[in-house]
Amino acid sequence: MALSDLTISKNLQSLDDMDFDFLRKKGIEYIEQFGGKLWTDYNTHDPGITTLEILCYAITDLGLRINMPISDLLHSDDDFRQFYEAHQILTNQALTSLDYRKLFLDVAPLQINNCFLAPFSKTLYVNCKDGKVSLSNKILEGIPEDLTHQTPVKGLYTLWLDLDDNIENERQLIESIRNVYHANRNLCEDLVDIKKIEKQEVKICADIELHPTADENLIQAKILLTIEDYFSPKIKWYSLGEMIQLGHPITTIFDGPLLNHGFILDDDLTKSQLRNAVRLSDLINLILQIDGVQLIHDISISFCQDSKGNEDAWNLCLKPNHKPAICKNQSTFSFKKEGLPINMSPKKIEDYKNLLYKNIAQSLQNKTLNNTLQLPEGARYQLSGYQSISLNFPDNYGIGIHGISTNEPPLRHAQVKQLKAYLLFFDQVLASYFMQLERVKEQLAIQNNLEDSYFTQVVSSMKGIEDLIANFEDFDPSTLFDKFDNKAKRISTIKNHLIARFAENFGNYAFLMKNIYGDSSEEIVNANKQSFLENYDHISSRRAGAFFYYKQSADNLWNSTNVSGLENRIAGLLGIKMSADNSYKRETITEKYVELYKVNATQYRWRIRDDDNQIILTATENYDSFHDAEKEMYQNIYKAINSDKAAISNIENGNFKRKTVDVVELVKSENGKYSFNIINPRIKSVNDPKRIIARQYRFFNSLEKVRNAVLETLKFLAFTFSDEGIHVLEHILLLPEGKNQVKEDHYLTICADDCTKSCSSDPYSFRLSIVLPGYTQRFSDINFRKFAENLIRREIPAHILAKICWVGHRKNTVEPEQNDLLQFETYFKNFLEEKASGKQNSLPQLINAIQNLNNYYLPGQLHDCDNNDMAGKIILGKSNI
Repeated sequence: MALSDLTISKNLQSLDDMDFDFLRKKGIEYIEQFGGKLWTDYNTHDPGITTLEILCYAITDLGLRINMPISDLLHSDDDFRQFYEAHQILTNQALTSLDYRKLFLDVAPLQINNCFLAPFSKTLYVNCKDGKVSLSNKILEGIPEDLTHQTPVKGLYTLWLDLDDNIENERQLIESIRNVYHANRNLCEDLVDIKKIEKQEVKICADIELHPTADENLIQAKILLTIEDYFSPKIKWYSLGEMIQLGHPITTIFDGPLLNHGFILDDDLTKSQLRNAVRLSDLINLILQIDGVQLIHDISISFCQDSKGNEDAWNLCLKPNHKPAICKNQSTFSFKKEGLPINMSPKKIEDYKNLLYKNIAQSLQNKTLNNTLQLPEGARYQLSGYQSISLNFPDNYGIGIHGISTNEPPLRHAQVKQLKAYLLFFDQVLASYFMQLERVKEQLAIQNNLEDSYFTQVVSSMKGIEDLIANFEDFDPSTLFDKFDNKAKRISTIKNHLIARFAENFGNYAFLMKNIYGDSSEEIVNANKQSFLENYDHISSRRAGAFFYYKQSADNLWNSTNVSGLENRIAGLLGIKMSADNSYKRETITEKYVELYKVNATQYRWRIRDDDNQIILTATENYDSFHDAEKEMYQNIYKAINSDKAAISNIENGNFKRKTVDVVELVKSENGKYSFNIINPRIKSVNDPKRIIARQYRFFNSLEKVRNAVLETLKFLAFTFSDEGIHVLEHILLLPEGKNQVKEDHYLTICADDCTKSCSSDPYSFRLSIVLPGYTQRFSDINFRKFAENLIRREIPAHILAKICWVGHRKNTVEPEQNDLLQFETYFKNFLEEKASGKQNSLPQLINAIQNLNNYYLPGQLHDCDNNDMAGKIILGKSNI
């Protein structure tokens, strides 16, 4: 099979739309095919051929516009985002040790010579007899050796810093680096310590011959800087232009975290490791490469603390985690020109060094400029501009700009109108195509909230068009497409295309939503897709990122979008509602929007609150259990969001006592005020107390206000309301610290059966607990839950083991101490606030809450194996976590 058979050609255009002769010939072929028996004259003088030629000309105009440069077609002066730029969509949060090193170097490139991440050594001792773990080996006392073992805790790191000597505020710099790490921390990882690489001083004695014309003070300054760079190599920074000149593709250039001071090559970082030895041959080679140096008469190296005075060393081995530094008090450099000694000026040498440092700083500053790629700037054209084809006909037709003489008989005037009406069909089709081309830039934009998918315009350039269309002043051309425009489906197709650009897929999700929410699911899913697209740069780049806990205020830990990238991504893919900025917010799920409350000892009611905590809907009858109340609430929401919103918008006559549209009933009181209810339309009697399912206890002064209130409520229920959420708990953050390391109640417990596996017996290394409410409408659906679990496991980084928990009850439905989700959220919130300040007082309560989590399933009943009806099925053995 040829390669051409396996690939899709990039050139799919025939360009026939710009070939007038082709269009004319093809048009005549159709005329011959459909009207050959009646129409035999195809010469230029025939009016039908004239009409055909003018239509062909208009089509070539459309074809020329379609084939304009894509930058022109998509150019817009409006403030909306069409594309993600390279630095937004190709970069990602730090993932590898090289990524982290780049980030830390970017904090202060002139003050940080280099840095290195190393695993932090911490041993976890495992008592298999009692199912306990500890960082203290006392837990193993008295336990048989075959029931004990130890394993290193993984995911903890020490950062080693090679700092410049001229740092004004070292403590502040280290704190900035720590903040950068925590702002870019990976899931299930943490930074334990930051250490400074200490110096090991080296004495250098050299006798050097210079060129007679050389500036000896400048050369010594260069020699000192060269030796400093050899001892502690500085990482080279590149500008965007330099990276492109080196031949690196854009995808490689922007791979990794976005830096403020340019770009760093991975190869440079890999080669730039902490030096473990100083070699005399290296120093000789570097000094001889400096312009003005002719030869080295003599040179020797030794450690400053070397009492033996070993001046003949060729290789000095350094201590671990140390860097060499010039011993200034003992090192000597003597210079000669033509064998004569030269007197040096310490002040000039220092001035030259400062000048060289300044040049380095200026070079680095220049590399920070223009380090992002700009999108191609197109020209602005009015692509929708359209002139009626009637204006191109010869004047004797009487349909052009000059019209027809008033002296012509009424029959001739009628014929002109008839021809215009005939041509208006073609005009409207063409005008719609031109307008559709104009709006393509909005349809294919990332930030796209268009409510329509077909677009058109009035053919206002046709002379006398107001006489051809009834009620022309009120004519809305968009109504022409009402029967053809399945808006939700077409918009969904466009968004699927935009999402597919990032290799994402909402197919299975949309199918399941259809089963749960019915016909309205398309709009809801489209809103989810739009939220996902607008936040995709964040969702994609931070998919393995953790949340920022270090020294954060309580406001930035709860009721905050400061969550892990995994939570953001899962929420986006599952359609869990986002905050106003399209990011997921950590909040208390058990009391989110819904309030179930007891009206007496045995009965419940429900109500729904908005973002301002105002009640927007409340039940009108009592239910024998909170399960019944929840079920009725969800049915009410389902019916409400599937109601005919267009019919509600079109209610204009307020002269009624009751007006019903689907399940929405508008009521007008005796004093002329309006209110609305959600009803069961199958119950016709207005006196039946079960007819009204829910109501909003508010009254409005006009039909317009109550109508808007209804539409806002339906919009809130469809696009804002959500009683779902997700909590991600990283077990590495639960590791006891300081004095807590000897307290048994501060450790997670393990199953004795897991002790035979070293990876399973460590409950901290690369472990997650994902907690979701198991009682919500979607999350209690077994099929949706299976889909969600598969999606979550697919999105979690491969090296991390997660436990997914569908738990809990809504607040007030069971006693607080029996509500495992409520208990978890209470102590999780306390733990986060303490973790941010370096405390762990609530850790035992949180561990206890974790151990008491149980998977939640809706009440069901056991079925006989032969019964195919498995609705409400109970799955045995699935509740224990």
